[in-house]
Amino acid sequence: QVQLVESGGGLVQPGGSLTISCAASGSFLSVDAMGWYRQAPGKQREFVASITSGFTTNYADSVKSRFTISRDNPQKMGYLQMSSLKPEDTAVCYCNAKIVVLLQSDLVETNKYWGQGAQVTVSS
Repeated sequence: QVQLVESGGGLVQPGGSLTISCAASGSFLSVDAMGWYRQAPGKQREFVASITSGFTTNYADSVKSRFTISRDNPQKMGYLQMSSLKPEDTAVCYCNAKIVVLLQSDLVETNKYWGQGAQVTVSS
């Protein structure tokens, strides 16, 4: 089975920086697009950033110029570098990825997986 595990969350002061990671493990052929979503208390989960297998990136307007998404394909790792953090960035951050799995010798399936989330708290 495929698993996504986030790490690196924690408490940071306003204006500070934090990097969170997402590790993919299990039996699969490849990782297609990866992304980050977050859910603040009392709010719906929202898109933060994404990166394709070809390293094309996309960001929500609220995090542009402050966050950087990256990936290490050989290591099957994804990263989100966050800087100039604001209290409104406080949220549970979820990693997601489209992963290609081999079903049979001539069949493949692409599924979207989610990590369990990493808490990011921005407070003084």
